[in-house]
Amino acid sequence: MLTTSNDSLDAAQAAADSGGISHLQHVRRRYWGRYAASVAIIALLAYVVFAFAHGQIEWRYVGRFMTARSIMMGLVNTVVMTILAMALGIALGVLTAIMRLSSNPVLGTVAKAYVWLFRGTPVILQLLLWFNLALVFPTLGIPGLFSLRTVDVMTPFLAALLGLGIHQGAYTSEVVRAGLLSVDTGQYEAAKSIGMPRLQALRRIILPQAMRVIVPPIGNELVGMVKLTSLASVIQYAEILHNAENIYYANARVIELLIVAGLWYLVVVTVLSFLQARIERHYARGAGRLAAHK
Repeated sequence: MLTTSNDSLDAAQAAADSGGISHLQHVRRRYWGRYAASVAIIALLAYVVFAFAHGQIEWRYVGRFMTARSIMMGLVNTVVMTILAMALGIALGVLTAIMRLSSNPVLGTVAKAYVWLFRGTPVILQLLLWFNLALVFPTLGIPGLFSLRTVDVMTPFLAALLGLGIHQGAYTSEVVRAGLLSVDTGQYEAAKSIGMPRLQALRRIILPQAMRVIVPPIGNELVGMVKLTSLASVIQYAEILHNAENIYYANARVIELLIVAGLWYLVVVTVLSFLQARIERHYARGAGRLAAHK
């Protein structure tokens, strides 16, 4: 019985090897779900394009206001606010991350409270609080030396900078902390063994290695900050959206001005995304060489 079974298997194998299945027809698998989804997506995109192309949109107004003085001033204000708010956010984020990793319980608690508070409340709420700070502190200054009216100090620019920058610092601190934790603890011990102070070790050894982990999410946060500046329009900061709103309040070309603002946001985000990719490649070069050696 065993011999007969083996002979049958050998015969079947020999038949297969000699082209015994060549008579079978290869049937290509059809992905009907993919086809249906592709058709639906193309139809939806065509409908949207047709609606914008043949709707009640005067495209000449889009071209006319793309380089209008008010729009260009709003663009400059948006870029300036993005850079300054991110700079403040990164500075606060690095400081808070170092405080979180400190062995001092007071510093750690303060850092955790800061992150908890400013991550847990909406950005627009923080902007409104800063802008209306005069209702809580009518004057600012040092008693007996000088005093300023808060309503004069807390301009839309300063309120937007503080609101966006301090809020961003809470998120950036978690990104920086993750980057610092990604560095092997042996690096800390090696720096300590040669007598290097902790802050110097962070600046010269730990942070440069952590940048490979920190840069991508920070770049993403920078792109997000460009769009986040649009919230500053609620406190009358003259960024792109605010100025576009002022124009369409006068000429009633709402969609046209919103398209203008959207196109400029896309331009700024595209440029920043390109720069982010270049910076990421710069910090990834060492990692690539290390992986190649391994």
